[in-house]
Amino acid sequence: MSITPEMLPKDSHNAELVSNVHPPDWKNPEPAPMYNLVVIGAGTAGLVSAAAAAGLGAKVALVERHLLGGDCLNYGCVPSKCIIRSSRVSAEANDADRFGISVPSGAEADFSSVMERMRRLRAEISHHDSVSRFEEFGVDIFLGDGRFSSPSAVEVDGRMQAF
Repeated sequence: MSITPEMLPKDSHNAELVSNVHPPDWKNPEPAPMYNLVVIGAGTAGLVSAAAAAGLGAKVALVERHLLGGDCLNYGCVPSKCIIRSSRVSAEANDADRFGISVPSGAEADFSSVMERMRRLRAEISHHDSVSRFEEFGVDIFLGDGRFSSPSAVEVDGRMQAF
């Protein structure tokens, strides 16, 4: 049974993210008798592979135990770039006088606002990696812990799902 990941803080941005990339009420579909491609892991490579194969007409199953979008959307690329951008603005503000710009003294970064911006942007981007979007592509989404149990079978949470 797939467990909905807890994202902290519990704010509207994290709620939107989770509703897109691991919907709490998600029910895994009935598996097809056969898939052309089974992808375990819905990070960047898994999402691109699933979308491309489905776009070419393949029957695709995508298995993810945590959040679609993987590290890039949820912990790495997107969050880090948001925080790096804020740090650059702060550095530029501190150096603005070199460019003829007056910034009031005492201007400082508000870390909680920086993090709120990151969560908001991540939630806004998450629809690109969403369960509903990949469903529209014709991909069968299975949320849970997947593993290949034989050369032609996949289990999700210990139950045979895909062949």
